[in-house]
Amino acid sequence: MSQQESILKNAFEAALGVADPKQIVPEYLAKIFPQGSEPRGRCLVVGAGKASASMATALESHAKTHWPQANLEGLVLTRYGHHSPTNHIRIIEAGHPVPDQAGMDGAREIYRLVGELQAGDILIALISGGGSSLLTMPQAGISIEDIRKTTEALLRSGAPIEEMNVIRKHLSAIQGGNLARLAIARGARVEALLISDVTGDAPADIASGPCAPDYSTYQDALSILEKHHLGSEIIPASVLSHLHRGVAGEIPETLKEADLKNTAVSNHVIATAYQSLEAAANYVRTQGYEPVILGDTITGEARDVGIEQSTLSRQHFLTETTKPIALISGGECTVTIPNGIKGRGGRCSEYLLSLFAASTDLPNISALAADTDGIDGSEKNAGAWFTPAIRQAAHEQGLMPSQYLAQHDCYGFFAQLDALVETGPTLTNVNDFRIILLDK
Repeated sequence: MSQQESILKNAFEAALGVADPKQIVPEYLAKIFPQGSEPRGRCLVVGAGKASASMATALESHAKTHWPQANLEGLVLTRYGHHSPTNHIRIIEAGHPVPDQAGMDGAREIYRLVGELQAGDILIALISGGGSSLLTMPQAGISIEDIRKTTEALLRSGAPIEEMNVIRKHLSAIQGGNLARLAIARGARVEALLISDVTGDAPADIASGPCAPDYSTYQDALSILEKHHLGSEIIPASVLSHLHRGVAGEIPETLKEADLKNTAVSNHVIATAYQSLEAAANYVRTQGYEPVILGDTITGEARDVGIEQSTLSRQHFLTETTKPIALISGGECTVTIPNGIKGRGGRCSEYLLSLFAASTDLPNISALAADTDGIDGSEKNAGAWFTPAIRQAAHEQGLMPSQYLAQHDCYGFFAQLDALVETGPTLTNVNDFRIILLDK
């Protein structure tokens, strides 16, 4: 393994480590429930997301030692392959990013359990990225098939996740703060622990905010569909009818700040993308690189971001400093797939292939891009990487990045070079991670 490859992969490991539920969940539980105020009696734990099962495992471990008088039970939904062992909290694996029946059945069970809470009970919600599609319980009159068709249409349109979640909130009986609304109506205390995979880290946006007040409206949801030209020929009639009824005031809006007056509801963001970027920056500094964090809110078409960051790399090569530089960034890009093209890979691999293709004049550039949940798009890799040696191998094999970009087959390109990042499910999720090493 070359020095550059080692640094790229170790930087990614550092980013993952600071978002490990085994470390951060106990730390925050000790702050929320300090010694002397530990849960006593019924403590219902529910959750959804790619990290939620590992969060449940960490919570159980903490409770076993510190909450001897708590009656712990619950149910958490996670993506297939993201299971983590628990004794009291049941784990259900379900479909993501397109919801399935297992997810809907699990969401209904969570709704039932929360609806049985009594005054004085505690609800702990473990929420992470991926929860929007996993925690699917449509409003009355909307079927799971209608939700699935709407999700697939939004994915293909290239709509950013923030816009997708505005629509999901307004079709859900749980998201958009509706889970907290149900709990406080029963007189329960609500404590939500959130691992953020969204730009800005707003609780309302993480897994579509099941316990957070929502800033968006039914009109916002309709405007997003119109923006992406998703009309009645694509979006099910039940979905459009529901949104129009909401705009007309015939059905309640999502939870708002005013609804939380005199209630015991708290949302705690316990891990963020920026914290992971800082951890990677601290690591590369020990390896002699000057880190430059570009931010955790970079969005847009993945291939456009790749081109933009190749230009930025070129500018940094022209600076007077002789010290090697590491450009580090996060955020969630999109990939718009034209009709008739299947594509293989995801936004991280596509960004990286675009960067690779746009930086042929930069011989001393290395880079890695990977999703912190361990799965990048359609395949089983977290992302991909390249170094000058990988570029030379591509040249020797006659691989043309432009051809693979045209077919959105970034996975196929890097697979042939043995340059995929393969971690399996990481059991956390703080959005995408990108790093570029510039060796002057």
